[in-house]
Order: sequence, then C-alpha cells, then structure tokens
Amino acid sequence: MASPIKFGTSGWRGLIARDFTFDAVRLATQGIANYLKAELTNPKSAVYGRKPVLILGHDTRFLGKEFCLAAAEVLEANGLIPWICERDAPTPVISHTIRLKKAIGGINMTASHNPSEYQGLKFSTSNGAAAPPEVTQQIEAEIARLVDQSWTFKAAVIGTFKCKTIDPRPDYFKQIRKLIKFDVIARAKMKIAVECMYGTGRGYLDTLLEEAGVKVTLFHAQPDPLFGGHHPEPNEEGMHEVAELVKSGKVQMGLGLDGDADRFGIVDKSGTWLTPNQILALALYHLKKNRGWTGAVVRTVPTSHQVDAVAELLGVPLHETGVGFKFIGALMESEPIIVGGEESGGMSVKGHVPEKDGILACLLMAELVATEKKSLGEILTALSKKIGEFHSDRINVAIPADKKEALLKKLAAGLDKIGNNKVEKFITTDGYKFLLPNREWVAFRASGTEPLIRCYIEAKSVGQLEKLRKACRDLLK
Repeated sequence: MASPIKFGTSGWRGLIARDFTFDAVRLATQGIANYLKAELTNPKSAVYGRKPVLILGHDTRFLGKEFCLAAAEVLEANGLIPWICERDAPTPVISHTIRLKKAIGGINMTASHNPSEYQGLKFSTSNGAAAPPEVTQQIEAEIARLVDQSWTFKAAVIGTFKCKTIDPRPDYFKQIRKLIKFDVIARAKMKIAVECMYGTGRGYLDTLLEEAGVKVTLFHAQPDPLFGGHHPEPNEEGMHEVAELVKSGKVQMGLGLDGDADRFGIVDKSGTWLTPNQILALALYHLKKNRGWTGAVVRTVPTSHQVDAVAELLGVPLHETGVGFKFIGALMESEPIIVGGEESGGMSVKGHVPEKDGILACLLMAELVATEKKSLGEILTALSKKIGEFHSDRINVAIPADKKEALLKKLAAGLDKIGNNKVEKFITTDGYKFLLPNREWVAFRASGTEPLIRCYIEAKSVGQLEKLRKACRDLLK
C-alpha cells in the first residue's frame, strides 16, 4: 500500500478530513520520531546526544491545537519531549524558538496561505529551517515502512493529552529588536494599517509597531479558521481593504501577513500594492545602503532580476536557488547573506532564522520609509532611473493531462526562441528558464498537483510583458 503522505516544498498538506486526518498526523509524526531517534544516536548528526525536545505549534486553522496535541502524544510515546506554543504562533516564531531552545526539531500545523479547507504539517530541523528533501525523503521512507507494517497508535481522546506549554513571544521580540531600528520608526511618528488575515500575526506585528509609537489601524485581527471566507494571502486582492484606507490619506502605508505570518504584503502611500519582487529589491537596497551590511543576496529562479540589478549597482554578489525557501535557508546557514527572498512573498535577513518571516519584512519596510522620509514608491522610482524598469508576472496555463509530459519534454530540450525573442541562455536549476536579450526572461514550472504549467515572465516594458505572455500561451497550446 502506498503512503498517503508526501512532503512538498513546505511540508505535507491535504484537505481536512479527507487527507489530513488524526490517524494520518499520528502516522507522519511516528515517521518523524523514527528519523529523529536515529539522528540522536548518530555521532555525525547535528542533534547527537541532545535533550530530545521538539517545539510544536499551529496557526488559526480548524483543529490546529488538537492536531498538535495528537502529534505531541506520539512524540512522548517515543521518548521525545514535546513543548507546545501556548497559543497559535507564527511560523518564523516557531523557527526562532527551535534555535533558541536548542531543540532537535519542530512540528508546525499550518497550510500557510492555502484555503481554509486545507491543513498542513511542517517539520523543521534543529536549525529552525524547513526540512530539506534529503530529510523528508527519509521520513517518507519511514512512513511507507510503517504503512506496510499496518502501524497503529492507541491514542487518548482527541484534545485531552497534556504536555508542557511555552510562550515564545518575549524571546522573539528580543530577536526582532536586534534586527529592526525601532528608534528610527518611533521618530517618524507613523500611521500604519495592519492586515492580520484572521491569522497568527496579531499581537506580533501590531504590538511591535505600537510599542514604537506607531498609530496602528488593525484589520481582521480576530482568529477565524475560515479566514473570513477568503484565502489568507496578502496579495493585491487580500490587501484591498487596507489599500482603500491608505488611499484615503488616513495612514501612510499598509502592512499585511498571511495566515501563519511567514509571507508579507505591502501597500505604498499611493495605495499601490507592491510585489514581493519589489520588496526584496528594496530590502537589499536598504540593508546595504542605509545599514552598511555586507554579504551576498540570494533569490529563487523565478524571482525578479530587479534584485540582480540592485545587487550589481551596490556591488553585492548574487546567488540563484531552486524554488522553496529551504534552499535559501540552507545558503543563509553556510555564508553571510544580507537578505534572501522569493517572488511568492518570503524573506529573511542575516542574523535571523533561515525561514520566511513576514513580520520582519513588514518592519523593514516601515524602517526604510522612516529612514529616507520618502514613500516606497518614490524610492523605487529613484532606483528605476539607475537600474531601469522591471515588469514581472506569473500566469497559470491549463494543460490537458495527456499533453503535459510531452510539453515538458519539449521545454527540457531547450528552445531557440520565445516568440520573436532569441534565447541567450537556458537554465534548468528548477524548471526551465530562458534568458532573453535586454535582461528579459521567462521560466516554466509544472504544478505537482494540478494539470497546469506556471509561467514566470519578466520584461522591461508593459508592452513587451504582454507580448511575452502571449508567446508563452502560444508555446503551451
């Protein structure tokens, strides 16, 4: 019998009650426990001989706490020590707590920005980063072996198991205060709207801003497992209400978080939602120019080359990784990285966790505005005069299931042209990326769960962006 549990770019996710059940959570946790017990006795392992503590947490999704307790019960039965965050906790907070407490790992019940009918289990290693493929493959193998053995677990009544609880917020606040210049924000006497998306960010981003004297207007700060009937994603649509308030002139900018607060959304003074690509470029600009930080910058394959242009302008080395913050995190652990990020809204900086932190990203943008006494749009406009314009987009093209493999083979063989544009370089780090003249490019990645191909496009003008959109659709017909 095949295992029902597969780890993707950020853990295992599934529909609640159909895929994501208490039995499946216990099975996954036993696979993790088996992996960790082997690591604890391996002299070459980073956790060899450590106290076997794991940090557990959950977001505001349906049954988050109960799923957490189910995992904790399995861990304790295996001689491991579970500590559970006393309330729903942001993903970056759990990551920081794993590192601070020198835990051997962590389990987080979250499906991030996915719709409310989904739940997820994310396993992090002892450095607080999402488990890399070489680890999740071992866990999947353990789970498959347990399935073959018809493994079962005699559990307590759901929700009744008890173990140690911890409050991770004070220590996380200490960490953030080391990274953000709250004195600069305080002097600016700012008014900011904060979109919590009914998620875990409440009491974190808003509280830190208020302690710096910012007048905060809060949106959707009450926990709701249904996220108000919307995806808990701080994209342009999700930040619409905040944008309207910003346009009214009552606040200077808008900051938003997804359901587990690892992704960010930023609205400029004009009411314009800025893309994660633009925010990553601005973060690099700020930390290098205004803070004088040294090191490299890292981005994923489909992330904007606007980041490359800022890096070139400021003399910063650049790295490109596959999709998934775990690849960025691994590089941040191995060398000095000023900032690392991805087009989907993940970012972290030097001296912080190797995991996405939307709270940190939002605070950095507030600090940048306070530092330069200009709006983010004004700073971007000034930057564009030096590095040129960058227009990015992502489109999903539906592909008949029986045609998908043939199309992928065609892309894998390489192309001479995209529309009328000559291909100058072909990159296969993750998916298929084609570099075109004038710093333009397109990239294709197949969805692992749906019959579609994602096209990432970047052009130097709005007109050329539209031409490349059409060329990609025509190519995939």
